[in-house]
Amino acid sequence: HVQLVESGGGSVQAGGSLRLSCTPSGFTYKRYACMGWFRQSAGKEREAVATIDSETATHTASVKGRFTISKDNTKDVLYLQMNSLKAEDTAMYYCAANRGTLSRLLVFEERAYKFWGQGTQVTVS
Repeated sequence: HVQLVESGGGSVQAGGSLRLSCTPSGFTYKRYACMGWFRQSAGKEREAVATIDSETATHTASVKGRFTISKDNTKDVLYLQMNSLKAEDTAMYYCAANRGTLSRLLVFEERAYKFWGQGTQVTVS
């Protein structure tokens, strides 16, 4: 079994930057085909922030131009570079992964992802 461990969260002033990372721990018997970042802020449902697979990287509209998802192609380590942070970016950020490929209709749906990290808090003031 595999654990996903996020790191890099913290408190930052508006306009600042953070880089989140998601590192699989334990043995990985198969590479993750799809990985993504989700977030949940107080009073709101969990939402997809960005996902990446072998075909494309997709970012939700609210973070385009500010956040960039990337992935180590061989180790399945996932990153989220967050620039120009805004107060509305404050949330718990979760790493998610799935072994199999996902259709374009499913990549932003949390139910499609089997593996999840514990979350890392990002607070923008």
